[in-house]
Amino acid sequence: MTEAPKILLADHLKTLKLPTFLREYNKLARQCATEGLDHVQFLARLVELELIDRERRMIERRIKAAKFPATKSLDSFDFKAIPRLNKMQVLELARCEWIDRRENVIALGPSGTGKTHVALGLGLAACQKGMAVAFITAAALVNELIEARDERRLLRLQKQLAAVKLLIIDELGFVPLSKTGAELLFELISQRYERGSTMITSNLPFDEWTETFGTERLTGALLDRLTHHVNIIEMNGDSYRLGQSRARKAEVQN
Repeated sequence: MTEAPKILLADHLKTLKLPTFLREYNKLARQCATEGLDHVQFLARLVELELIDRERRMIERRIKAAKFPATKSLDSFDFKAIPRLNKMQVLELARCEWIDRRENVIALGPSGTGKTHVALGLGLAACQKGMAVAFITAAALVNELIEARDERRLLRLQKQLAAVKLLIIDELGFVPLSKTGAELLFELISQRYERGSTMITSNLPFDEWTETFGTERLTGALLDRLTHHVNIIEMNGDSYRLGQSRARKAEVQN
C-alpha cells in the first residue's frame, strides 16, 4: 500500500473512532496472508479485536467514574479470615442480578472485617457488567449534599446520584450526622427507592442506627425503604485487617 492510501485510511479510522483497527490492521493483514485467510476472515478478526478493546476501555471508564478508593476484586478477598461470612451469598451477589432487580445490600459488622473490600468487589463486578456505579463514604456524601444545597445545585447532584444503577455508601455509622445531613441522606435514599440499587456498609447493628440519624422516626422510615428488598451480609468476626497485618509480620519474621 502506498503512503497516500495509508494516510487516508488512518484519517478515516480516526474519524470513525476505531483506534484498534488503526493499530492492528497492518500486522493482522500480514498474519492472515501467511495463514491463507480471505478478506472476510481478516475483517472478522479485526472487528473482534476492536470490540474486545472497546469493552475494555468502557470498563476502565466506568471504574474511573465510580471513584473507588482502590480497585479490589472478590478474588483477592480471604473468605477463610471471616468464617461467619456467607461466601456463596457474596459470590451470588457478584452476578449482579440483584442490581437488575433494584434490590439493596447492607453489609454489617465491626470495623476491619472486610466490608469495604466486599463493597469494592461487588462494585467492580457491576462495572464489568456494564453498570454505572458510584462509591462514596457516608460522611463525604452528606458533606457533598449539604454543599450542593448551599450552592443551589442540590437538584442536579440528586439527579446524578439517582442515575447510577448502584450507589455504594461506605462507613455509615462512624460519625453521627447532623439533622440536615440525615434528612438529605434520607431524601436521596427515598429517591432511589425501587429505582436503583444502594449498598451500605455499617459498623452498627440496625438497632443502633438511631445514634447516626438522630431520631427514631427518621431511622425507621429509612430502614423501611432500605430493607423492603434487601440482601443482608453479616460480617461479624475477628478483624480481617488485623489478621492480614499479623500474617505479614509473621512472614517478615520467618
